[in-house]
Amino acid sequence: MGRHSPDGRRRRLLLPTVATGLVVVLGAAAWITVSVVKSRPTCEHPAKVLVTASADVAPALSLVARDLDLGCGSVEVQSREAAAAAERLAMSDGSPRPQVWVPDSTLALRRARELGAADVPETGASVASSPVVLAVAEDVAKGIGWPDHPPTWAEVLGAQGAVPGMPDPARESVGALALLGLKETVKTAAEPAGAYVALLRQFSANTLGAETDLIARLPGSGGSGGTATVSTFPVSENSLLRHNIEDATSPLVAAYSTAVPTLDYPFAELGGITPQQRPIVTALREAALGDAGAEAIAKTGLRAAGGQALREHADDPRVSPAGFRAANMPPAATVDELLNQWAGINLSARVQVLVDVSGSMNAQVPGTGLNRMQLSMQATAKALHLFKPTTQLRMLAFSTRLDGDKDYRELLPMAPVAQHLASGALDKLAQVKATPDGGTGLYDSVLDTYRTARREWEPGRLNLVIVLTDGKNEDPRGISRPDLLTELAKLQDPRRPIPLIGVGVGPDADKAELDQLTAATGGQAFLAPDPAKITDVFFGALSRIAGG
Repeated sequence: MGRHSPDGRRRRLLLPTVATGLVVVLGAAAWITVSVVKSRPTCEHPAKVLVTASADVAPALSLVARDLDLGCGSVEVQSREAAAAAERLAMSDGSPRPQVWVPDSTLALRRARELGAADVPETGASVASSPVVLAVAEDVAKGIGWPDHPPTWAEVLGAQGAVPGMPDPARESVGALALLGLKETVKTAAEPAGAYVALLRQFSANTLGAETDLIARLPGSGGSGGTATVSTFPVSENSLLRHNIEDATSPLVAAYSTAVPTLDYPFAELGGITPQQRPIVTALREAALGDAGAEAIAKTGLRAAGGQALREHADDPRVSPAGFRAANMPPAATVDELLNQWAGINLSARVQVLVDVSGSMNAQVPGTGLNRMQLSMQATAKALHLFKPTTQLRMLAFSTRLDGDKDYRELLPMAPVAQHLASGALDKLAQVKATPDGGTGLYDSVLDTYRTARREWEPGRLNLVIVLTDGKNEDPRGISRPDLLTELAKLQDPRRPIPLIGVGVGPDADKAELDQLTAATGGQAFLAPDPAKITDVFFGALSRIAGG
């Protein structure tokens, strides 16, 4: 959410946009202070309003405040990275609390409220905007036809030499909003959920704190310090423009997506504004939203709140001077789901997988030439690529009495996914066949496997049990459903969760049964009534729940 770095790259870019003396750079500090004092000489007790703002909009707010007739009052604008500001508002560090906060995105307001800052409003009037674009190194852009036509996100991601990077979506609004654009690029893929997970894997390999950290990794930037370079990553249009002005040796081209909301720079009035401060806050707000604000914004490389064209960059082929219709800000639940999935992608798992090999899995699936077992194993083999290579995975087949009195036997031992793939696991899974006369020994298999997962629970990993079945329990000698639910309840530990994920295959799968079993563990059940669609459902389940 911030637009500056300890080496001062973004801070230097702010200097030409404001009058000399307005900006005070505080050494190697992570933020700058822009002070605008407008008290009358005869004013004995001036009211002071403190404004915290993202670095790219702070100079514009300073210009606006400088021209106000505040009477007996003053305004101080502090520039602070939005995630740090949200944390400070939720958990005070003892420094003065601002009366106004203008972060780069409404997402920052939501984050502050989630952290406990109750006086932060849910929304605020937008004072500026900046599209979230996919920046691509100019030489890579030329390889996909630029400047003859503007590059799309899909073209950039498929370009030769495109090495992706990502500003941390957990802290940076640009990264969080970019996830919507990445998801849009794979919606027409044969297996969208799997394609999306694979795409996130590529970006997660080079996840850094902020846009400036990624810009420093550009080939030829001189700032990589021997570390891996990147050539495409999400940034704000404003940051891209500023980089191109500062460093002509590694220019960036912007790819736009209407699926990605813009940064909206909300003017948020916080709690505790005194009667003396109120007229100052009101005057600043009205000016920022009026002609004075629009004029100041135009000097900073930001767009107006409505996303109007950048007149000063009309001849720059690397950016789009025209306005365009970006997506609306998504609901908080949508953003949370995207961020949870991103977190899962970056977290190694420890997974126990139970695969039904009962006789009913021999049923042919019309139109495929394959049976349920073959389709299920194909989906399972593909799903191995969804997990991080470091994920620990064990796979077991279950039916009835597969191993003496046990209803299950091991197919793959607990080992890293990378080791499984290197040792021929895919070939082994392709040879798995259903037991001709076997029943579905679901309950005993689930309970024993869940107990194993509990004993082997590992911190720092996403611990899961996954069961894939085409029917319901058929073992009269085994545990009953009520007793199984009781035992699963006993095994729950909120501090060490192990969700059970159920995937029902075909029309005979008992969704109600799977719902009961998975709900007892905080998990979820999914159903593929058409076994031919098992891959899509399995991928969707893993990408949504397991993440990776």
